[in-house]
Amino acid sequence: MYCASSSMVDRKYFEATEKLAESFVHNGVEVVYGGGAKGLMGQLADTILAYGGKIKGVIPRFMDEIEWGHKEVSDFEYTDTMHERKARLLEGADAIVALPGGTGTLEELLETITLKRLGLYTGPIIILNTDGFYDPLRQMLEKCIMEQFMDSRHRDMWSFVDFPEDVLKTIHNATEWNENAISFATR
Repeated sequence: MYCASSSMVDRKYFEATEKLAESFVHNGVEVVYGGGAKGLMGQLADTILAYGGKIKGVIPRFMDEIEWGHKEVSDFEYTDTMHERKARLLEGADAIVALPGGTGTLEELLETITLKRLGLYTGPIIILNTDGFYDPLRQMLEKCIMEQFMDSRHRDMWSFVDFPEDVLKTIHNATEWNENAISFATR
């Protein structure tokens, strides 16, 4: 899961995160996330814990030292760098879900799309587009394809959904992707 640490965002993002977390718990989904206690990360962890679900945090030691880590999450992995954190978040992931967020969320999401383009990550990438938050990203990705910076087959790397209730269904219906994607990674 990629999501924001800001607590200043509109309530609608917290509500969507809560609905998604409930859905994950009710469907037995184990969640790995960035380990934060605030913002959408905190909402995600709080909801999963409240409903008795499983959640694991992955956080760099320097962030934990300034008390960004969620104190109620008992399953934690500590890394030395942000790069290690991103690698650990992807390792063994069945799918990636991105909620609205800032530069950290965008950077994680775009790196995962790049890795999928190269066939280094092959799972579904689901982008929760709460209230059109990710419409500009969708337009930018489409422009990359239309301007031939990417192949039209790359549209199958991600799925945008508008409602948290659609995330699991979209994961299960995602287009198959494999390591051979590198064969059309360049134009």
